[in-house]
Amino acid sequence: MSPLDPSTSRPLPDSAIQRILFVAQSVHVYQIPPITSTRGFAASSWTSPTQPTAQQIFTCRLRIVETSNSGKIKADVVLEDANTGDLFAAAPYTSAAVVQQATDSSRFFAIRVQGEGGMKATLGLGFEDRSPAFDFGVALGEVRKVLELENAAAGPLAGRSVPLKLKPDQEVKKDFSLKDGEQIHVQVGSRGRRAPASGSTGKQDDTAALFSIAPPPPPAAKPSDFPHIAPPSAVESKSAQELGFDDGEFGEFQ
Repeated sequence: MSPLDPSTSRPLPDSAIQRILFVAQSVHVYQIPPITSTRGFAASSWTSPTQPTAQQIFTCRLRIVETSNSGKIKADVVLEDANTGDLFAAAPYTSAAVVQQATDSSRFFAIRVQGEGGMKATLGLGFEDRSPAFDFGVALGEVRKVLELENAAAGPLAGRSVPLKLKPDQEVKKDFSLKDGEQIHVQVGSRGRRAPASGSTGKQDDTAALFSIAPPPPPAAKPSDFPHIAPPSAVESKSAQELGFDDGEFGEFQ
């Protein structure tokens, strides 16, 4: 028997593969009022004993069905008659906003179902126990990982199927080898470069500019470094010969 599309009940190709990710036999379906707050859906008034704001439609079976067809994968939340299996409503799980948990209860959810003509309606879901409600949330989390909907907002992926990921051995390998005539040029720092000619133009880097500054002048010479000069009194008391002058025949004026 050929598998059926969970959202339309139409036959699928024999190559299609389906998996049942979650089943709950008894889930209450409510016709809830439109949302009036940006905080989300509050289920405290849906089943209020005095003035309920939601009307229970019937109790049904809920399933999450994953379908793989022609290399694409999708998931649907299906509401069916528990006895006959007839389809009541289906919600293609294309974004995380399709199913929202109530802000005040872990057992209640709001689900956006979609008909064949594209018409949409929001219904309320109520689980009798917290355990199946918790399992329902976990199953939706696994679907979001498979469809990569963890950080997806409502709308961008609506009506789209996510292609299956390739296995590691099927990934396309890139060729990084050098082709004929190709070379690799490696430039290593500025160490060992020659200083530019004085007549060259263009901007120099900061390192060359620092080395172009003239070095500071040498420190002043110490007094001991200068030659010793005798005082005038000592020079006057010495003769010309003692001072190193030649006193030959032209040494004195006649």
